[in-house]
Amino acid sequence: MSAKYAMLFLAGWLLALPAGPAWAAPLNEVVRALERPFQAATPAGARVEDYRAEFTQEARIASLDRVQQARGQVSVHFDRRRPAAEPIVQFHWEYAAPSRQELISDGRTLWVYLPENNQVIISVIDQATPRENDPMAFLTGLGNLSRDFQIGFAVPERDGQGNYLLELRPRLATALLERMVITVSRTAVEASARSGLVFPIVSTAVYDANGNSTLIVFDKVRANQGIPPGQFRFTPPAGVEVVRPPGQE
Repeated sequence: MSAKYAMLFLAGWLLALPAGPAWAAPLNEVVRALERPFQAATPAGARVEDYRAEFTQEARIASLDRVQQARGQVSVHFDRRRPAAEPIVQFHWEYAAPSRQELISDGRTLWVYLPENNQVIISVIDQATPRENDPMAFLTGLGNLSRDFQIGFAVPERDGQGNYLLELRPRLATALLERMVITVSRTAVEASARSGLVFPIVSTAVYDANGNSTLIVFDKVRANQGIPPGQFRFTPPAGVEVVRPPGQE
């Protein structure tokens, strides 16, 4: 084989090989891509004000060696009317399976509606979910995760789609939150360098000290579409039993 054809053969063989690992962003850029869309100082066009998404959930209960699957849709709005403070997070989780239920909050009141029980549980959110014991409290501080958590790459650092996996450990230990793993969209990391907006969270996994975990994977995320305020309030249907925690009757 002549040198010319040998080089052509070698070039073709190299092109046929599977692609090697794509260039990886450093940790600080991945953290920036995760935090920046939720920071008040970020320009409006690159900031997340609200989002809707479909989700699947997998909850692993270690003591029972059982996994529970669920799915539904979620709406979230960040109320930034107090510029100097963290936003008030309003949310509406609608579970369609395995049974229908809804979790709704306007930032002050939490409604848990259980149609199968013909019951709604109403709580004052500050009393029902104090920050130091709430594994979902990180939602109120997405723009300042590096303040509240020690952040590093998980093992492995990236998934099969090239998204980045971050492991977060709270700086103040809590009973319900030992660590979190957040999957950050590689597209969001690339867009962050151009000051664009791509919703950065692909999934979240929360682990507690007892080995329990809850994985939530988001799909079909639509950011900044505008969500009516009524989505985050709940009026119990006629005949539904209203239950309040002790001390909040």
